[in-house]
This record gives sequence, structure tokens and C-alpha cells, in this order.
Amino acid sequence: ELEFCTKSNEIRYLLVNATTRRDPDGNIVGVVGVAQDVTEAKEHDRAVAAMARELRQLVDTANAPIFGIDVNGNVNEWNDKTAEITGFSYEEAMSRPLVQTFIVLKFRESVQ
Repeated sequence: ELEFCTKSNEIRYLLVNATTRRDPDGNIVGVVGVAQDVTEAKEHDRAVAAMARELRQLVDTANAPIFGIDVNGNVNEWNDKTAEITGFSYEEAMSRPLVQTFIVLKFRESVQ
């Protein structure tokens, strides 16, 4: 992927495939390139990444506890407020079984 500058000083991103050109004796005499303009896709990817960063910050700094589990019931999300309330850091909580680790015994069956 290369950045190209247009006549109007706009940056365009081109995905380039190139190969050598050879004369009949096999000597390299040049390069032939084919490019695809991926500027819009790159801008879209940047916007999605920015949105993901903003969402991550919102989750991390929310005034409410936010936690999540994977399909196996293991913690895969644990924001700062959850850590503050439970006393378990993000690192301590991640990948641990939510119900068996954090839910008191009398409520475990109803939570599962």
C-alpha cells in the first residue's frame, strides 16, 4: 500500500502489485504496476477504529459496572467501576468463570 499525492495535494492510498519487465535476454528494463485505490476503505477502517477506541473509553470510564462473559461463562469484559466495586482488577477477573468466582453461592443456580 502506497500513499500518492494528487495534483490538488490530496493523499490517496493505492494498493499496488508490481512486476519487473524484462527484455528478450532476461534483463530487467522496467517495472509494470497495477493499483487499486483503497482510500475510501482506509478512511472507513480509520473511522471504525476511532469509534472502537471511543466505545472502549466509554466502557472503561462508565459510572456503572459493566462486565461480560463469553459463551463458556468466562469473564471477557470488566470495566473500571466493576473493579472498584468488587476489588478484583481487570487482570484478576479476565477469563475466570463469572458465576463460580463472583456470584454468591445462593444465587449461582438462578444466574446460570
